[in-house]
Amino acid sequence: MKPPLLRCFLWLFTRLFYRVTVLHPDNIPLAGGALLVSNHVSFVDLLLVLASTRRMIRFLLPQDICDRRWLKPCLRYLRAIPLPSEAHPRDLIRALNLAREAIQQGEVVGVFAEKTISRIGVMLPFGREFERIMEGVNAPIIPVCLDGVWGSIFSYQSGRFLWKLPRRIPYPVTINFGSAMPASATAAEVRTAIQELNTDAWAHRRASMKPLHRAFVDRARKCPSRFAMADARVPRLSFGGALTKTVFLARRLRASWAGQEMVGLFLPPSVAGALVNFAALLLGKVPVNLNYTLSETQLASCARQCNLQTVLTSRAFLDRIKVKLPVRALLLEDLAAKPRLGEKLAALVLAWLAPVGVLERALGREQACTLDDLATVIFSSGSTGEPKGVMLTHYNIASNVAQLGQTYDFGPQDRFLGILPFFHSFGFTATLMAPALIGIGVAFHPSPLDAKPIGELVRRYGLTYLMATPTFLQIYLRSCEPSDFGSLRCVMVGAEKLPERLASAFEEKFGLRPVEGYGCTECSPVVTGNTHDFRAAGVRQAGSRRGSIGRPLPGVSLRIIDPETGAPRPVGQSGLLLVRGPNVMRGYLGLPEKTAEVLRDGWYVTGDIALLDEDGFVQITDRLSRFSKIGGEMVPHGKVEEKLHEAAGVTDATFAVTGVPDAKKGECLVVLHTLPKDRLQEVVKKLPQLGLPNLWLPRASQFFHVDELPRLASGKMDLRQIRQTALGLASAQENQGEGGGRT
Repeated sequence: MKPPLLRCFLWLFTRLFYRVTVLHPDNIPLAGGALLVSNHVSFVDLLLVLASTRRMIRFLLPQDICDRRWLKPCLRYLRAIPLPSEAHPRDLIRALNLAREAIQQGEVVGVFAEKTISRIGVMLPFGREFERIMEGVNAPIIPVCLDGVWGSIFSYQSGRFLWKLPRRIPYPVTINFGSAMPASATAAEVRTAIQELNTDAWAHRRASMKPLHRAFVDRARKCPSRFAMADARVPRLSFGGALTKTVFLARRLRASWAGQEMVGLFLPPSVAGALVNFAALLLGKVPVNLNYTLSETQLASCARQCNLQTVLTSRAFLDRIKVKLPVRALLLEDLAAKPRLGEKLAALVLAWLAPVGVLERALGREQACTLDDLATVIFSSGSTGEPKGVMLTHYNIASNVAQLGQTYDFGPQDRFLGILPFFHSFGFTATLMAPALIGIGVAFHPSPLDAKPIGELVRRYGLTYLMATPTFLQIYLRSCEPSDFGSLRCVMVGAEKLPERLASAFEEKFGLRPVEGYGCTECSPVVTGNTHDFRAAGVRQAGSRRGSIGRPLPGVSLRIIDPETGAPRPVGQSGLLLVRGPNVMRGYLGLPEKTAEVLRDGWYVTGDIALLDEDGFVQITDRLSRFSKIGGEMVPHGKVEEKLHEAAGVTDATFAVTGVPDAKKGECLVVLHTLPKDRLQEVVKKLPQLGLPNLWLPRASQFFHVDELPRLASGKMDLRQIRQTALGLASAQENQGEGGGRT
C-alpha cells in the first residue's frame, strides 16, 4: 500500500490538473509481483499511474532522469530503479536483474516500454528490456494505456513542454489497465494490447466532443478573424464570415428542404459547397454529396437509396457536367440571390449572439443532435462491385478529425489544399470537416487534374498540406514548378499504393517526399498514416517508414488474421486486415446483410492483405480480391504490377493486372497496358528476370493495349471495369484464334 502522505499528494495533484478516469484497476493483483508496461506521453505519466492504483509501484526510469538533482529525493522515496543506457551493458543488466528480483519478492514494477516520451503524438516502438526482466519469472504482465494526456501542458504537443496554454482545466485523461498477460508475452504483443486498450479508452472522450456543426460554430466564434476558406470566386473568407453565411444559407434553404431527412448536394469542392454542407447539418439534415462522375443510372440509384427529393447544385456546375439529375434540382444561384438587409442582420445576430441550441431551434431543428446521429452518407467507389451507402455518424467523423489532429499536430499556421471532392470520404473529413473543426484555413479548387491552377493556388495562399492520390501527384510532377510547392511541409497520399519510383521523382523535383496513409470509406476514412519524424540532440523518433502506410492513428486497433481460419497472424506475417476504432462506420444504408459481412464484433473487415512489423508500421501487400488462384497457388496482382512497372522504368501507372477464367489452371493473368508495341516487347523479354515465380508470369499473349486504364473519380484504378475489359479482350482473342496479344 502507498504511504498516506504520498496518497494525499497524488490525490491533490491529479485533482488540481487532471480529471482522471481509471478503467479496470482490479486487473492489478492485490498481492504478489507484477510488471506494469505503459505507453509514455508526458512528464507526469509516472504520477498518473501511481495515482490510479492503491499499490506501490517501483518504476524503471532512465538514468539521466534519476540523476537530476530536483528529482532525486522524490525518486529515492519512490524507490525508482535507474535504467542505464545500452552503452553501459553491465549496469543495464544489473538494473534489469534488480527489477526481476523485486517482482519475485512480490513487488509491482512499472516500465515505460517506449523508453522516451513521444514527441510525435503516436505510440513509439517498444524496447525489449522488459522481456529480459520477465525471463524465468512467474508473474503477470499488466498492459497500461494512458489516453488523452497528449496535449496537456506536460506533454510535447506542438514541440513545447509547459509553454502552452492547457485546453481545459482539469484536463481529462483516461488510464486503462488491461487483463493480465503471460510473462512470456513479447514486446510486439504487449504493444498491440496497449493499442487496443487505447481504442477502449477513446470512448471516454465523447464527453468533450460535439456534433460537427456545433464544433464548427464554437470554432468560428473563438477565432472569427482567422482565415477559413477560399476559392476562385471567394478570395478570402474568415471563420466569422463563414459562420454568418452558413446561417444565412440555412435560413434560405429551410423551406426548400422541409420534410426531408437527407438532402442531395451536387457541388465541387468550393466555398459554396462547404457552406451548404454546414447549413444542412445546422438544419438537422443529412448531407449526401453525390458523385458527379457516376452515370445517370447510378445517380438515380443513390437518390433512391437515400430517398432524396431534391438535389442542390449550381447552374454553372450543372452546365459544365451536363448530367440529368434524378430528382428536382435546386439552384444555389437562385436560392442565395439578392439577400435583403433584414436577412443579413438576422443571420449576423443568430451567428454571434444566439446560444447554439437557440440557433438550431431558430432554424427549425426540432430535436437536439447527438454524436450518434447520422452526419453523412458516402457512397463507396465501387471499384470491385456496386456502390454502397456508408453511414457515418458525427462521432465517427469527429473522432477521425481528432485522430488526425493528434497525429499531424496541425496549428493555426497550417493551410490545406482542398481538391478532393466531398463525395469522397477523405475529401469530406480531411479537407471539409478537419479545417473547420481544428481552426485552420483551406483553399478549394474544383478539379484535382488542373495542375497549373493548383500550383498557383498553393503559392498564393502559402498552403502547407497537400492531400492527394498518387495519380494526381504524377500530373503535378509533370506540370508544376518546384517553386509552386515551396510552402508545403507535408504531402499525404492515399487511395492507392504510392510507387517508390513516383515518391523519389517527386522528392527530387520538389524537395519534399510524399508520405503514404491508408483508409477506407467505412473508417471515416483514415486508419493509418506516416507522419513527421522528430530529431533533437540524442533523440530521434521515426514517424514514417518507406514502403509502409504508417502506424495506426490514436484510438485505432489493427489485427492481422488468416483469411481462411481467422487465426491471428504473428508479427511480420501478412494476413487479412481488421480495424476497430471510434471511426468505424455505423453500417451500410439499407443493407444489414452486407453490414454483417464486414462488421464482426466491432471489427471492420477491410478486405486488404497487410502485415504489421515490430515497430507498429503497416504494409499493404494487396487486396484479398486482387489474387488469382493459379494451379492451386495464390498469385497477387499488385506484386506483378509492381515488377512490370519496374521493368518498364516508368513512374506513372502503365499496367493493370487482373485474372480471368482458364480451363487448365483455374485462372490466368491478363495485363492491360498503355505502352507502345516496341516498349512492350522490351518488357516481355525481361519477364524471366523479374524475380517472380514462373507461375506468376503473365503469358506474352495476355498483354492487351488500351488507350487509358479505367479509373474512378478518386484516382483509384477501377478494378471492376479493368476485369470486364480484360474478359472482353481475352474472349475476343480466343474466339478469333489469334496466337499473340493485340498490342
